[in-house]
Amino acid sequence: MTDHTVKKNPESIPHSIWHADDLRRAEKEAADSLGITLYELMQRAGEAAFTVAREAYPDAPHWLILCGHGNNGGDGYVVARLAVGAGLRVTLLAVESEKPLPEEATLAREAWLNAGGLIHASDVAWPDDVDLIVDGLLGTGLKQAPREVAAALIARANGHAAPVIALDIPSGLLAETGATPGAVISAAHTVTFIGLKPGLLTGKARDVVGTLHHSALGLESWLAGQETHLARFDASQLAEWLPPRRPTSHKGDHGRLVIIGGDRGTAGAIRMTGEAALRSGAGLVRVLTRVENIVPIITARPELMVHELTPQSLEESLQWADVVVIGPGLGQQSWGKQALQKVENFRKPMLWDADALNLLAINPDKRHNRILTPHPGEAARLLNCSVAEIESDRLLSAQRLVKRYGGVAVLKGAGTVVASESEQGIVDAGNAGMASGGMGDVLSGIIGALLGQKLPLYDAACAGCVAHGAAADRLAARYGTRGMLATDLFDALRRVVNPDVIDVEND
Repeated sequence: MTDHTVKKNPESIPHSIWHADDLRRAEKEAADSLGITLYELMQRAGEAAFTVAREAYPDAPHWLILCGHGNNGGDGYVVARLAVGAGLRVTLLAVESEKPLPEEATLAREAWLNAGGLIHASDVAWPDDVDLIVDGLLGTGLKQAPREVAAALIARANGHAAPVIALDIPSGLLAETGATPGAVISAAHTVTFIGLKPGLLTGKARDVVGTLHHSALGLESWLAGQETHLARFDASQLAEWLPPRRPTSHKGDHGRLVIIGGDRGTAGAIRMTGEAALRSGAGLVRVLTRVENIVPIITARPELMVHELTPQSLEESLQWADVVVIGPGLGQQSWGKQALQKVENFRKPMLWDADALNLLAINPDKRHNRILTPHPGEAARLLNCSVAEIESDRLLSAQRLVKRYGGVAVLKGAGTVVASESEQGIVDAGNAGMASGGMGDVLSGIIGALLGQKLPLYDAACAGCVAHGAAADRLAARYGTRGMLATDLFDALRRVVNPDVIDVEND
């Protein structure tokens, strides 16, 4: 098992992400512009993977290398040759095909044979003393479930005691979407080349990628001049969104936020949203809810201003507010419906979550001043499709949400996707401990607070998701993921949204 869901990716991982098809086309352009052959790039890829393997497993003397019938397999032949050259024992299995190997992979295979290497059939018995498995079976061109021969090798590798290092991407993981339509390698480490692919960061990626490593293969200068329109966001960027406050700032400078929800039995949801907003720096937070919730919420968090939701209090609050968050605990009865009908014409920034999204699915409209924060089930209702369809292509699903409803969409999950009409990113923060009730309510409060602090919709959504995940990561690193509560995030959240303090402290 890996701990990728707790540890953040290393700082060497870039923040730009390439669509898989674009990267395959760009690879040759980059090589040509720098006077490098594609075979030289393959050599560099093998060297990068070999270096990671040696550093991660210095005491592994016998490597089993699985080579497919493509350039991913070519990378495997290079690793094999380097391993033998370092005095290691190598057993190499290759999947054969009627199709010819690509030119670069053919050269790598010949170099392996010329070095005295042997190529075994894919169905031979595995040696008993294998210490490390290198996965070079399937690369980024995979669009469907692996075929029978590859699937059998994947299953065998996953059932073996030796750890697996995947070349570029774990075999069976789709590079564009992170979907796993069939068998997939469960890697301890993945060494990806040139650029990050979306499938390494969202979908099922965290289950199978392990620790992610990156090598640009010497193409850094060319890559720096390219625009990918898809970004990776992590905690290292919080300081860009959240600079230190002016010493003379006052509460009115940091946003007047109204939060609407908390029908009968759901006071906890609206209270968590309200406190999360306060802990994220909102200047003033007013909660409109059921009258019976007022005393419990004020008792728990007296800094919140809590009022009964009535037509008059709602009208007054909408005139007062800079930002509206609606949905946590709202319910789908007339009480919540009437509030949402009034709020939908609010002209300033707003965030809709939970039952506001379920009501929106029934009566769709398009608003450009709104952030939607659905989990996959809510997204499926909004797009009138199945959860499986949402999860099969999370980037496309987020784009579809924006096209239909406008504004910004936050498709929550492992590898949250944030999308606007012109930008899209994947949030590389958070962990499995966040799979508990109330986490979405906390996220709504965080993003609402950042909207009140004058961040644009897209930036507030990205920064809010990163802060949310980073706070959970701090807790997971200290206590583990099991048993994490949404309210546990509040203290960690306060530290995360002050990155100028975190950067100079060791804690």
